[in-house]
Amino acid sequence: MPSSASLSTKLVRLGAGFLIVALTSIGLTLWVTWQLEGGAAAVNEAGRMRMQTWRITSAVQAQAPPADVAALVTQFDESLALLRSGDPGRPLFVPWEAGVRREFAAVESLWQVQRGLWLQGDVTTESAQQGVGVFVDAIDRFVHAIEDELSGLTAILNLFQFLMMALAIGGAVLMLYTGYRFVINPLAHMRQGLRQLEAGEFSVRVAVNTHDEFGQVAAGFNRMAATLQSLYEGLESKVELKTRRIEAQRARLEALYEVSAFLASANTIEELSRGFSQRVRQVMKADAVAVRWSDEANQRYLMLASDCFPQEMMEEERSLLAGACACGNLQPDARTRVIPIHSHDAAPMRHCAKVGYQNVVSVPVRLQQRLIGEIDLFFRGEIALNADETELLDALASHLASALEGLRAAALEREAAVAEERALIARELHDSIAQSLAFLKIQVQLLRTAVQKEQPVQVQTTLDELDVGLRESIHDVRELLVHFRTRTNTDDIEAALQETLQKFQHQTGLPTRLQMDGQGLPLPPDVQVQVLHVIQEALSNVRKHAGASHVSLEVAKGVRWRFTVRDNGTGFDAAHVHGPTHVGMKIMRERAERIGAQVEVASAPAGGTAVTLTLPPYPVAANGTSTLGLNLLAGALAVPAAPENRIPTP
Repeated sequence: MPSSASLSTKLVRLGAGFLIVALTSIGLTLWVTWQLEGGAAAVNEAGRMRMQTWRITSAVQAQAPPADVAALVTQFDESLALLRSGDPGRPLFVPWEAGVRREFAAVESLWQVQRGLWLQGDVTTESAQQGVGVFVDAIDRFVHAIEDELSGLTAILNLFQFLMMALAIGGAVLMLYTGYRFVINPLAHMRQGLRQLEAGEFSVRVAVNTHDEFGQVAAGFNRMAATLQSLYEGLESKVELKTRRIEAQRARLEALYEVSAFLASANTIEELSRGFSQRVRQVMKADAVAVRWSDEANQRYLMLASDCFPQEMMEEERSLLAGACACGNLQPDARTRVIPIHSHDAAPMRHCAKVGYQNVVSVPVRLQQRLIGEIDLFFRGEIALNADETELLDALASHLASALEGLRAAALEREAAVAEERALIARELHDSIAQSLAFLKIQVQLLRTAVQKEQPVQVQTTLDELDVGLRESIHDVRELLVHFRTRTNTDDIEAALQETLQKFQHQTGLPTRLQMDGQGLPLPPDVQVQVLHVIQEALSNVRKHAGASHVSLEVAKGVRWRFTVRDNGTGFDAAHVHGPTHVGMKIMRERAERIGAQVEVASAPAGGTAVTLTLPPYPVAANGTSTLGLNLLAGALAVPAAPENRIPTP
């Protein structure tokens, strides 16, 4: 086979050759076997003719009816005709060689003579009997001639079988040789080359002796090895360069994470800006850092903090006019830049040059595209920022702006919380204690008048009313204290409700009952606080006005929570609410409106009262955000917003 043929072509050619030889051998073997089967059948038929001969002779000697003898003769004729023409269906073939034809012709010749004698019934004479013996001998010679031919075919069949065995052995050897030469040997070379390649010998090459598939694979392997060799030659320097770059990125990410964590934990602007300047100076290896804050008009920059900044420059640099120096000279579209000090002509730089600074890096601080400050990094040597360092400085400046804005928002939020809670306390005092004190003031005036007019009965009556008013004021103060201390520490409001009822029962001596039904999502803490306040106000109204002997609180959980405070007191006409009860209802409705809830009152004279608070689905505040919890009240009152937490304004 030519070496340019592919492996598949070689295998197809080899297999096709073996297939043709095998099919030829099988075909010849089948043909010889067919002939042997036909010859064997012919031998059997010829041997049958001998038996038929003796049967005819016996029938004639026994003087059988002529019809029986004629039938036997007819059967013999049929056997001769069968041998003469053959029968492919059996199969039956006479190997018509010259000797066989001659013996068959002798048998037919003698049969014509002997047939006439048998039909005439003449088998008694000695000559007739001798004729029968001669006829049988002729048949035997015919059979022997056929057997001789069949023995030759048997020898040919044995030869074919031997050749097929030799062909099988030779084919196996040839297949093994072909497999070794075209498959195993190339694979061994490829495997050896791979081992050397894995061991780092990139100069290894595999010999390419053919153009088949293995030759193509070997050529591809050589190209791969050459590519790997060329890559490996510069790999060490590339790995070193990549390692330095990754290490630099890791250091930048670590610095960014550290600064972000610090900014998140700082509590005051002074602490935040001072710590930020220290960390930025260490990250960028600067000689000094100054963090400046701009006013609303960006006309003046105030120094919030600095690190390693010369003391002699602090007073002059504490507040800078925009444009008076390279620092604080930012435009709305300014970007991080390096400013050479000695070559700067737009503004005097003598202070920086005097202390030895050669370059300053200006980093604008923006919050939502608004310029709010600047970070200045001073260097005594040359400095060039790459893209990664510029991106890091911009990210740090963005984190600083977000942290400062967060502190400012937290301070404003605390101020708003204090203002809101103080307004709440003012309303509570006005709606409860202030009115009680006004009532006591009137009673004092009545008492003074009664004393002046010497009316002992009126004096005693007024003193009793003063005593009742004072007790009511004391109860109101206690209730306010309880309201202000209301807390919810868990998602389940049941414990807080139980505690509220226990306090009410201890204060009034009235029996109470809590009934909770259904399933619902837990209420947010701020919603729980407002619910408790409404329930406490309803219980306060029961204590003051209902004259009840039993109070129950029914809670229905679900998509819309429902709380019902029910008493068996005197009741009132809900359509004409007035007097002190009206104040309590106003307080409850105001608290309900904060969480988007509704308060309904069902009452009738002598029929008791039911106050129902119904929450909206998935309770949220009326403005869409969580209501500020009253649990910040004590801290907000005791610790007002600290001045250092305010954003400074130059």
